[in-house]
Amino acid sequence: MQTPLEHSSLMQTVGAALFGLALLHTFCAKQFELLAHRHPRHAGLLHLLGEVEVVFGFWAFVLVASMALLAGGEQAIAYAESLQYTEPLFVFVVMVVAASKPVLSIVQRVLGFVARLLPLPTPLVQAWLGLAVVPLLGSLITEPAAMTLAALMLSTQIFREGIPEPLKYGALGVLFVNISIGGTLTSYAAPPVLMVAGAWNWDTAFMASTFGGKAALAVLVNATGIAFLLRTHLRPHEESASPDDASVPLSVSLIHLLLLAGVVALAHHPVLFLGLCLFFLGYPPAYARYQSPLILKEGLLVGFFLAGLVVLGGLQQWWLQPIVSGLSPTALFFGAVGLTAMTDNAALTYLGSLIEGISATSQYMLVAGAVTGGGLTVIANAPNPAGVALLKSGFNDGSIGALGLLLGALLPTCVAAAFFLLL
Repeated sequence: MQTPLEHSSLMQTVGAALFGLALLHTFCAKQFELLAHRHPRHAGLLHLLGEVEVVFGFWAFVLVASMALLAGGEQAIAYAESLQYTEPLFVFVVMVVAASKPVLSIVQRVLGFVARLLPLPTPLVQAWLGLAVVPLLGSLITEPAAMTLAALMLSTQIFREGIPEPLKYGALGVLFVNISIGGTLTSYAAPPVLMVAGAWNWDTAFMASTFGGKAALAVLVNATGIAFLLRTHLRPHEESASPDDASVPLSVSLIHLLLLAGVVALAHHPVLFLGLCLFFLGYPPAYARYQSPLILKEGLLVGFFLAGLVVLGGLQQWWLQPIVSGLSPTALFFGAVGLTAMTDNAALTYLGSLIEGISATSQYMLVAGAVTGGGLTVIANAPNPAGVALLKSGFNDGSIGALGLLLGALLPTCVAAAFFLLL
């Protein structure tokens, strides 16, 4: 539902300006962390402004406040309430459930067993599995859940002291790109695919045959390349893992997995998956010895970030859609890659789904470009803020630089583009 504010040229201009400031803020977030160390007197405020997950939520409040001043409080509230917040809520819930110790424990056991079967160093295989298999698993359990599992698995292997910073950013770029393209084997797991699947009649069979093989090959190439570069820096996962991981009973892990499956199955029904979340929050205390602290803070911050992106993104259609609708198929692919880095790939494909008479070739190019560019920035793909929240402590100054991420994601993005365009 659109409110009159969305058609106001003044509010469109204000919305675009604030969106631009929010985007600039994400690129400068690491600088706020540096300033916090230099100016301890104002460290609290500077640390807050340096939290990437806070950026879009903060500017969304500025936008709503601007609306209230320019058009009145009732219209500002009407605009905020007209938007859909299902995705931010889902990402919060799936992060909390997927990051629980019993879920992580059973996934690590399975992947550890597979790693020991292969005739290669176990740490190398474990890292490769986290960068290749888990992102592809996102096609089943959704991309946010895959990002959460992969980030927690890789945090003690790659994103830690002793690993050169350029290699960390390279691994982060590979992880983000692989998560973005790894969810395209089905029609429900990747947000940019979900936005068009109904409108264009794309089912899982279509996605698997049209995107799946190309995406899987790109994921494997990207993961193999960065694992090769990391091979001399990796150490056994068990050195950093909790010694109690193996003590989690299988029954407890299976109950957590069932709850995770329920959340995924109900991803489009917030009342139901929030109900499951509330039940889940009451379950861990009953088996406290097998649990670790839930990542409620990290999940809430990521949800706040995505909700802010929804609020700010709601006023960008006026300039985005004419660009998308006016490009030839090949130009549309590269345009989608670039625009995704500045907006959000799900928002971009949603705008494409509104274009009447768009050709099948343009449909493919739009979605392929959107998922290809999904690792370039924090805002390019919905699961990325989750990865940032879980991995930033492993980087210098406890924050992830936007330029470092962009450079780290360039090569895996080019690999994905080559597979989607040439195969």
